[in-house]
Amino acid sequence: MASANADAQDLAILRHLQRDGRMTINDLAEGVGLSASPVSRRVRMLEEAGIITGYAALIDEAALGYTFSVFVSVKLDRQVDEALAKFEAAVKAFPEVVDCWLMTGNRDYLLRVVTRGLEDFERFLVGRFTKVPGVASIESSIPLRRVKSGLARIG
Repeated sequence: MASANADAQDLAILRHLQRDGRMTINDLAEGVGLSASPVSRRVRMLEEAGIITGYAALIDEAALGYTFSVFVSVKLDRQVDEALAKFEAAVKAFPEVVDCWLMTGNRDYLLRVVTRGLEDFERFLVGRFTKVPGVASIESSIPLRRVKSGLARIG
């Protein structure tokens, strides 16, 4: 099943699972108006097709004390495969970096960094991140509030 072939029932299943990934097949079947057997089969097909990539708990970072998010744009001094690979390996080792995207445009990477506060971010930035080899420039932006949050686009 290719993603373009997901029908309305598949999309309904995905919407329900996105709201509650722990729901039982019976509850899911009731929610989408099918019996349990075809729903179970469809979920398995969505998993095998790579449309459902896993199941996880949604965590409130602030409830754990991580109340400070910063978007960090990074420009490397060279945009060759080796430099990109070294930077990406370094970023993966930092628990403060929760998201990292390779970008087009005037910056090479966009990161979301999460810390307990401004002082922790400064310690991370100055003490560790600026020491990553190959980083030419860094620009930080502090978000004021999240306007919209989503897990994945469905339909």
